[in-house]
Amino acid sequence: QVQVVESGGGLVQPGGSLRLSCATSGFPLEYYVIGWFRQAPRKEREGVSCSSSMDGSTYYADSVKGRFTISRDNAKNTVYLQMNSLKPEDTSVYYCAAVLHTQPVQAMCSPSKMNYWGKGTPVTVSS
Repeated sequence: QVQVVESGGGLVQPGGSLRLSCATSGFPLEYYVIGWFRQAPRKEREGVSCSSSMDGSTYYADSVKGRFTISRDNAKNTVYLQMNSLKPEDTSVYYCAAVLHTQPVQAMCSPSKMNYWGKGTPVTVSS
Protein backbone atom coordinates (compact mmCIF):
# COMPACT_ATOMS: atom_id res chain seq x y z
CA GLN A 1 0.00 0.00 0.00
CA VAL A 2 1.44 3.35 -1.07
CA GLN A 3 1.67 5.99 1.62
CA VAL A 4 2.98 9.55 1.43
CA VAL A 5 2.79 11.50 4.69
CA GLU A 6 3.97 15.06 5.18
CA SER A 7 4.84 16.70 8.48
CA GLY A 8 6.62 19.75 9.85
CA GLY A 9 4.34 22.58 8.78
CA GLY A 10 3.30 25.36 11.11
CA LEU A 11 3.34 29.06 11.83
CA VAL A 12 6.62 30.94 11.44
CA GLN A 13 7.60 34.58 11.33
CA PRO A 14 8.98 36.17 8.17
CA GLY A 15 12.68 35.39 7.87
CA GLY A 16 12.30 32.20 9.85
CA SER A 17 12.89 28.58 8.92
CA LEU A 18 10.99 25.31 8.80
CA ARG A 19 11.88 21.81 7.74
CA LEU A 20 9.21 19.67 6.14
CA SER A 21 9.44 15.89 6.09
CA CYS A 22 7.79 13.41 3.76
CA ALA A 23 7.72 9.77 4.79
CA THR A 24 6.92 7.28 2.07
CA SER A 25 6.21 3.56 1.81
CA GLY A 26 4.93 1.07 -0.70
CA PHE A 27 7.17 1.99 -3.63
CA PRO A 28 10.94 2.03 -4.30
CA LEU A 29 11.82 5.66 -3.68
CA GLU A 30 15.24 5.38 -5.32
CA TYR A 31 13.58 4.99 -8.75
CA TYR A 32 11.20 7.87 -8.30
CA VAL A 33 11.23 11.60 -8.76
CA ILE A 34 9.86 13.03 -5.55
CA GLY A 35 9.14 16.60 -4.76
CA TRP A 36 7.28 19.32 -3.01
CA PHE A 37 4.36 21.27 -4.34
CA ARG A 38 2.30 24.02 -2.80
CA GLN A 39 -1.11 25.55 -3.21
CA ALA A 40 -2.19 28.85 -1.77
CA PRO A 41 -5.87 29.84 -1.48
CA ARG A 42 -7.41 30.64 -4.87
CA LYS A 43 -4.21 29.70 -6.68
CA GLU A 44 -3.14 26.73 -8.73
CA ARG A 45 -0.88 24.09 -7.28
CA GLU A 46 2.73 24.68 -8.28
CA GLY A 47 5.99 22.78 -8.19
CA VAL A 48 8.45 23.99 -5.57
CA SER A 49 11.30 21.51 -5.74
CA CYS A 50 11.93 17.98 -7.00
CA SER A 51 14.72 15.46 -6.70
CA SER A 52 15.90 12.30 -8.39
CA SER A 53 18.21 9.68 -6.92
CA MET A 54 18.89 8.08 -10.28
CA ASP A 55 20.93 10.99 -11.62
CA GLY A 56 21.23 13.23 -8.56
CA SER A 57 19.44 16.08 -10.26
CA THR A 58 17.25 18.61 -8.53
CA TYR A 59 14.85 21.32 -9.59
CA TYR A 60 13.82 24.48 -7.80
CA ALA A 61 11.21 27.02 -8.73
CA ASP A 62 12.73 30.47 -9.26
CA SER A 63 10.75 31.81 -6.32
CA VAL A 64 12.54 29.54 -3.84
CA LYS A 65 16.05 29.23 -5.30
CA GLY A 66 18.70 30.01 -2.71
CA ARG A 67 16.20 29.71 0.15
CA PHE A 68 14.86 26.14 -0.01
CA THR A 69 16.85 22.91 -0.13
CA ILE A 70 15.49 19.47 -0.95
CA SER A 71 17.20 16.37 0.37
CA ARG A 72 16.33 12.71 0.56
CA ASP A 73 17.26 9.70 2.62
CA ASN A 74 16.39 6.66 0.54
CA ALA A 75 17.30 4.31 3.39
CA LYS A 76 14.58 5.94 5.46
CA ASN A 77 12.27 6.49 2.48
CA THR A 78 12.04 10.10 3.52
CA VAL A 79 12.41 13.43 1.73
CA TYR A 80 12.95 16.78 3.36
CA LEU A 81 12.46 20.40 2.40
CA GLN A 82 14.51 22.88 4.37
CA MET A 83 12.93 26.30 4.03
CA ASN A 84 14.91 29.34 5.09
CA SER A 85 14.29 33.08 4.84
CA LEU A 86 10.59 32.44 4.64
CA LYS A 87 8.33 35.12 3.20
CA PRO A 88 4.59 35.72 3.63
CA GLU A 89 4.12 34.68 0.00
CA ASP A 90 5.41 31.21 0.92
CA THR A 91 2.21 30.66 2.88
CA SER A 92 0.54 27.60 1.37
CA VAL A 93 -0.39 24.02 1.94
CA TYR A 94 2.69 22.01 1.01
CA TYR A 95 2.28 18.62 -0.60
CA CYS A 96 4.74 15.82 -1.23
CA ALA A 97 4.34 13.77 -4.39
CA ALA A 98 6.20 11.14 -6.39
CA VAL A 99 6.32 9.60 -9.84
CA LEU A 100 8.51 7.02 -11.56
CA HIS A 101 11.53 8.73 -13.08
CA THR A 102 11.12 8.70 -16.87
CA GLN A 103 12.10 12.24 -17.92
CA PRO A 104 14.47 14.96 -16.69
CA VAL A 105 13.52 16.20 -13.26
CA GLN A 106 12.74 19.71 -14.47
CA ALA A 107 10.16 18.31 -16.90
CA MET A 108 8.62 16.05 -14.29
CA CYS A 109 8.27 18.56 -11.47
CA SER A 110 4.69 19.38 -12.37
CA PRO A 111 1.51 18.50 -10.47
CA SER A 112 0.06 16.88 -13.59
CA LYS A 113 2.97 14.43 -13.79
CA MET A 114 2.80 13.09 -10.23
CA ASN A 115 1.20 9.77 -9.29
CA TYR A 116 1.35 9.53 -5.51
CA TRP A 117 0.30 12.39 -3.26
CA GLY A 118 0.22 13.14 0.40
CA LYS A 119 -2.54 15.10 2.09
CA GLY A 120 -0.42 18.18 2.70
CA THR A 121 0.89 20.18 5.61
CA PRO A 122 0.06 23.86 6.07
CA VAL A 123 2.74 26.53 6.31
CA THR A 124 1.85 30.03 7.43
CA VAL A 125 4.42 32.82 7.35
CA SER A 126 3.16 35.77 9.33
CA SER A 127 4.18 38.16 12.05
